[in-house]
Amino acid sequence: MNKKLGIGIILLIIVIILGVIGYVIYTNNQNKNNQNDTGNNELEINNRKAEISTETNMEKENKRVLVVYYSAQGHTKAVAEKIANNLKADLFEIIPEQIYTSEDLDWTDDNARVSKEHDNESLRNVKLTKTQVDNFENYDTILIGYPIWWGVAAWPVNSFVKANDFNGKTVIPFCTSSSSGLGQSGKLLEQEANSGNWLEGQRFNSNPSDLDIKNWTGEI
Repeated sequence: MNKKLGIGIILLIIVIILGVIGYVIYTNNQNKNNQNDTGNNELEINNRKAEISTETNMEKENKRVLVVYYSAQGHTKAVAEKIANNLKADLFEIIPEQIYTSEDLDWTDDNARVSKEHDNESLRNVKLTKTQVDNFENYDTILIGYPIWWGVAAWPVNSFVKANDFNGKTVIPFCTSSSSGLGQSGKLLEQEANSGNWLEGQRFNSNPSDLDIKNWTGEI
């Protein structure tokens, strides 16, 4: 009887040991599976993030940007070229049929061309050599640059804005000036255009740094 009891106890101990071993193995496998599931989930999340990033970059690449500018003395041209380079955008220069000379731009002279045009708004309908941009309909975003004349955009820009349809386009004005701010120049151009989604613009001094320009274009 004692011998049978001893054998039974030994068998019970073996069963218990085997059960513990089996439980440990099962738990380890479960942990590994959970870790694999977690790793797979993280991998899926990272892959999705990469896909979203790629899709976003492709959308940006597919959006065509145009920088339009009028420059009387070269300041706005220099800024426009740097903006276009940063954004990998195309350039279009607004050119009056009758170019403004340095004498024309002498706003301190009452007889200078800009002074007369300032005093008589009917003279501000400046004819341009070209108002239409090739494949204009393909551009999604239009940046329009100009110097500030008496607190508003240089009026050759008005002729371009009135001659084009900005429906479905985002329009961002920017200006150069030695002291004046952007003011209402962008709003007034928006009224002239009567189309497009016009955003808040940016004013640069006459000789802004490359960093200032890059910081702004980085936000677009």
